[in-house]
Amino acid sequence: MRLLVDTRWVGKDGIGRFCREIINRLPDFESLPAGPARLSMLDPFWLSYTISRCRPQVFFSPGFNPPLYSSRPFMFTIHDLIHLDIPEEGSPTKRLYYRSIVKPAVKRASRILTVSNYSRQRILEWADVSEEKVTVVGNGISPDFTPEGGRPAMSKPYLLFVGNAKPHKNLQRLLTAYARCGSCHDVDLILCAPRDNLISSWVDELDLGRKVRITGLLDDPELSGYYRGAVALLFPTLYEGFGMPALEAMACGTPVLSSAATSLPEVTGDAALVIDPLDIESITAGIERLIDDSDLRGDLRLRGLKRAKLFSWDATAGVVRGVIEEVADSSD
Repeated sequence: MRLLVDTRWVGKDGIGRFCREIINRLPDFESLPAGPARLSMLDPFWLSYTISRCRPQVFFSPGFNPPLYSSRPFMFTIHDLIHLDIPEEGSPTKRLYYRSIVKPAVKRASRILTVSNYSRQRILEWADVSEEKVTVVGNGISPDFTPEGGRPAMSKPYLLFVGNAKPHKNLQRLLTAYARCGSCHDVDLILCAPRDNLISSWVDELDLGRKVRITGLLDDPELSGYYRGAVALLFPTLYEGFGMPALEAMACGTPVLSSAATSLPEVTGDAALVIDPLDIESITAGIERLIDDSDLRGDLRLRGLKRAKLFSWDATAGVVRGVIEEVADSSD
């Protein structure tokens, strides 16, 4: 089978990890040659030309960039519809891209992959395609995320946030809740997030400069250490296609505070302390419970470790390979 894969998605973000872990487990494949930046105006045309020239049995993208047209079977991955569902994170250009490029391609593709049942249902509703067109493959856990291993040297206990300043991550409410937390006097907050002027302004407005540290983006071995050393992961997000930080924290034996929004119940099950992400007092109360109640932390740790065992990259890649083979067989 000649499989052509868009490996340009490899990176440190969620889609980047998905791409890296899947392609490391695929049989022989060809990577796209050098071309325009993914999601650029030229990209759909260039993909169409390249697929026509290479003539693979199947073209697969781990991201949401389909060709404008294709004479060969193709499949791509829509991890979520956040650019459409969260108005602040969309733009006229993004909405045009989804309407004119992605949506028609969903109907033409041999198969669409996604990472949660929540995302699958949203894609089915939005694109109005048959249920068998969209397959949930899930996500897995990299070997670095384990309870055993090093931890960063810290002078004080700390809570952890992993994400960015985008509206759906709900960081501004989290910082406000942390600032109001009576139990947080001796517990710092570490943000594994890009060093961002907006985040810094929120920290300064709440006078948290001596208690909050921003690490920037971390690779997996370093990030796993921060998970292991944390009192808890704070993940009061408003929207996730999957929710990798919650899964990674559980795999490291770290208690998780989470919302029950979108896909998160599929990931955390009964292994997280659930709060209302729109209610700052609810977030504050959840943080205080985790800091003050060692029995709760111990219970969540055990539940999280058990829950995390349900997810693996081998299983996810196996589903992806199975879909690729089905598409290839149907094209013979």
